[in-house]
Amino acid sequence: MNMTSSERTVYINGEWLPESKATVSIFDRGFLFADAIYEVTAVANGKIFDFDRHTSRLIRSLQTLDIPIPLSELQLLEVYKKIAVTNNLNNGSIYLQISRGAENRSFLFSKDLTPTVVIFTQPREIIANPIRDKGIKVKSTPDLRWANRHIKTVQLLNASLSKVEAVRKGFDDALFIEKGFITECAAANFHFVTKKNVLITRGLSNALLHGVTRGSILEIAAKAGLKVEERNFTLEETLTGSEAFITDSLNLVMPVVSIDNLAIGDGVPGPIAKTLLTHYLKSKLETGIDIHN
Repeated sequence: MNMTSSERTVYINGEWLPESKATVSIFDRGFLFADAIYEVTAVANGKIFDFDRHTSRLIRSLQTLDIPIPLSELQLLEVYKKIAVTNNLNNGSIYLQISRGAENRSFLFSKDLTPTVVIFTQPREIIANPIRDKGIKVKSTPDLRWANRHIKTVQLLNASLSKVEAVRKGFDDALFIEKGFITECAAANFHFVTKKNVLITRGLSNALLHGVTRGSILEIAAKAGLKVEERNFTLEETLTGSEAFITDSLNLVMPVVSIDNLAIGDGVPGPIAKTLLTHYLKSKLETGIDIHN
């Protein structure tokens, strides 16, 4: 297949390839066992958002799974810059996946495997998102994912199926419930605000992903003088709140206006979510890493 002008350049194990030529082994453990971690990092107006936070979580995930760290932070940053510039990515995402490597299929794995590193880009609008103007509707569903959700692995089948089911039923996302408490959405952390203007979110544990944007938003909220409580909370308590929103690396801050067609507050995006998004964008556009420098 000849490379076309629309093809992206992809990074695989130190090689730069057109996407039509980019392949990995059928024996790769990421393919056979979901034995891999990933990170998705936003690029907006040519700025890489939250690189340090993403890299810290990447290293934690790799160390937890005992996968060697194949690139230094500086090397990874240079690859991110190069792939964004090469693909003319001023707004979109950089996807990184690192698997344990490839060998004959077995539950046991060799200690000397060479990790497989794949990096590619996807264009999308980050700052301007018309869905934020109306907010999203979520559907509650049992949380049947594996227990170690704090590790950002590619084991996403249950999250994917749950979101597909929610969308088919007219919702925008799935909201996971475990042992009577909300954990998070399919690919985002969940938060709500009480009528006394207290921001409530789950505390960090293996029950949910330790979201990069979550961390940034909670810092911004604290600096703005907003009281924050990290604790368990129920669906019923959430519905008594004044507003709710989710946070993730690409949607940033997205208002949630209803759960199971039951309105939260007035059923419209709330002021605190809007304010936090404004402060977040200002901070990240000022401190984000320029892909051209």
